[in-house]
Amino acid sequence: MTRVAVLDFGMGNLRSVAKAVEWAGGEAVVTSRPAEAERSDALVVPGVGAFAACMDGLRSRGLDELVRTYVRSDRPVLAVCLGMQVLFEHSEEGDAPGLGLLRGRVARLPGSVTVPHMGWNDVTWSQAHPLVDGLPDGTRFYFVHSYVCLPADDEVTVGQTEHGMRFAAAVAAGNVFATQFHPEKSSHSGLEIYRNLVKAAA
Repeated sequence: MTRVAVLDFGMGNLRSVAKAVEWAGGEAVVTSRPAEAERSDALVVPGVGAFAACMDGLRSRGLDELVRTYVRSDRPVLAVCLGMQVLFEHSEEGDAPGLGLLRGRVARLPGSVTVPHMGWNDVTWSQAHPLVDGLPDGTRFYFVHSYVCLPADDEVTVGQTEHGMRFAAAVAAGNVFATQFHPEKSSHSGLEIYRNLVKAAA
């Protein structure tokens, strides 16, 4: 069975992610230990909370280097919500540095709209990607966030949506795919992303 490591760095909806992986036919390995995560076929970086605290949680457990190891290994990596944001170079939230695996920054949503943004939004695909295979343009996903990613390279954007501004709902580079929305909270469409992750790692 395909093993999918779900990183436990002290924050994140780990149970929901693990259940989604299992629904998709994978074996979810929820772990805070780099050596255990390293023995898996794919990696999920979940996240709910504050950017700086997330980075501290990753670094204190050696999981920041584990994520970099996965990226170099070409095994599939899925990063969700705050997990997506920490892939970038810097966030306005806490004026904190990220992992720097993707060029760009994280900025707060404009004050002209309700923040945090909570609810279902249509996502328009900018390009095809194996993890959204079978999901049509305009598929709705569930969002909960106050900050958005502003990639420096337009070509990494896979999907976009809007809440006060147009922003990247999904990005990809090499073996890394990341979503600002929560696939595990997005009903059948979100679960299809986990099914595609397990398929890509098999």
